[in-house]
Amino acid sequence: MSRIGKLPIEVPHEVKVDISGQLINITGPKGSIAFTLHDFMTAKIEDGRIIVSPRGNTRLHKSLYGLTRTLVNNMVTGVTNGFSRQLEMKGVGYKAEVQDRKLVLQLGFSHPVEHAIPDGIEIEAKKNTLIISGVDKQLVGEVAAQIRRYRPPEPYKGKGIRYSDEIIRRKAGKTAKATEGGGAK
Repeated sequence: MSRIGKLPIEVPHEVKVDISGQLINITGPKGSIAFTLHDFMTAKIEDGRIIVSPRGNTRLHKSLYGLTRTLVNNMVTGVTNGFSRQLEMKGVGYKAEVQDRKLVLQLGFSHPVEHAIPDGIEIEAKKNTLIISGVDKQLVGEVAAQIRRYRPPEPYKGKGIRYSDEIIRRKAGKTAKATEGGGAK
């Protein structure tokens, strides 16, 4: 069986967990989040811990075991501490601002790029840095990836939107060859 799936999930005292059938609702100081378990999985609360277990022993049951436990653990972590991703914008004239649940980006195009901010996500724009935060780890990562896709970093000048911990391998550009008598006339 899964080594990760077997681990119980510790529930902090400020977090409220409600399991009804296949639906798990978790509420904490940062917000609330709901998740529907796959039919092959079950979850129960014992001694202030959430225990996830499979209903069978097939390959699919085993593959969903660790995944389900990790998703539920991320829910508990999200409502307790929250998740965030930081993006950096590098380029002349690149800037961002938040206006009425929309992120407005100036990325060197002839028009500003507007990105609607989904419910449960907060975006803070500081100078050339965007901080995306929320309780759902998957949604925070998806919004960060969508914003990054507007202008991915390029390897020659390093311009674009990148994750703060991302390392861009730079390439050397074209170099002028010195032609000694062999050039076209």
